[in-house]
Amino acid sequence: MNHTTAQDTWRAVAAATGPADRAAAEAGVRLAYRTAGLAEPERVLWAESPLAAVALVRGLTDAGRSVRDEVRTRPWAEERRRVHDALGPAGWAAHWQATGAGLWGLTGALADRIRAGVTEAVTAAVDSAGAVREAKLVRLVLLDAVLGQHDAAWLAAFEGQGDRLAGLAAVAEHAGWWWPYENVTVVCERPVELHRDEAGRLDRGDGPALAYPDGFALYAWRGMPVPAEFLAGLAGLTPERIRAEENAELRRVMLEYYGYDRYLAASGARHEHRDETGVLWRVELADDEDVVMVEVVNSTPEPDGSHRTYWLRVPPSTRTAREGVAWTFGLHPDAYAPLVQT
Repeated sequence: MNHTTAQDTWRAVAAATGPADRAAAEAGVRLAYRTAGLAEPERVLWAESPLAAVALVRGLTDAGRSVRDEVRTRPWAEERRRVHDALGPAGWAAHWQATGAGLWGLTGALADRIRAGVTEAVTAAVDSAGAVREAKLVRLVLLDAVLGQHDAAWLAAFEGQGDRLAGLAAVAEHAGWWWPYENVTVVCERPVELHRDEAGRLDRGDGPALAYPDGFALYAWRGMPVPAEFLAGLAGLTPERIRAEENAELRRVMLEYYGYDRYLAASGARHEHRDETGVLWRVELADDEDVVMVEVVNSTPEPDGSHRTYWLRVPPSTRTAREGVAWTFGLHPDAYAPLVQT
């Protein structure tokens, strides 16, 4: 299989949704154990989501120790070393760029977001002290996981290099994350929904961007995590609601959804000042203090090459864009002279 075909194949695996092929995935699990020189697990248990899998793993009393190192870590390290030695440093770098690198942004970011979502869901209903304790325990369980379909970047790089990873590849092609222990393996279903923008980031304005069969879901707008109730309120946005939002990231999402031009027109905003730091806008309110905001553009591009626009709420007495931006850093305008804009 050539590099382009391998990357396309594993990109499809990483983005696959719908029911797992449980028989094929279980066969892959047993093959991975045998290839690692281990006895096959006595039982294979299924969970509807990574969240459910973590709860199931934590409740097991007879699973035995984790065998993730034998099943995944060591074979991968040895295979990488073998390919690296065969191709040389420059050859390996070129090989990675042609295969796994193009998938890493998708799979790595998605795996990190799922881990965070699982941790948040487990700790949401406990007090602060309990949340810290629970978060540590959940992270330990997540460290035992093999990422299945979200290991696609590495599996693309190892495609056609040998059969030592055939079991891991089979599970990835047919299921989600899985947890290998001596006596028991817990395997997770794939998502039922996955919505991404053109840059591959989780993105949906009218529902979950990633959802599993049991209802575990992640919500995001252009890659930024947002609460489900926040998205539900976007359809009824008003300029007043946007101005009242204190979180700058959420306010940016509101403005993108509502439309900057529409917001300015509906608010009766007046362009008051412009300089190299941004644009100062003022909204005069009859029964309240003026709403003054600085429009700034992030100099660091997004994955799709675009630049995010932010609106920074500043004091009504602000007269220049520089003064407003400096205020957000707690500085006098004369002292605000960033060496690098970020």
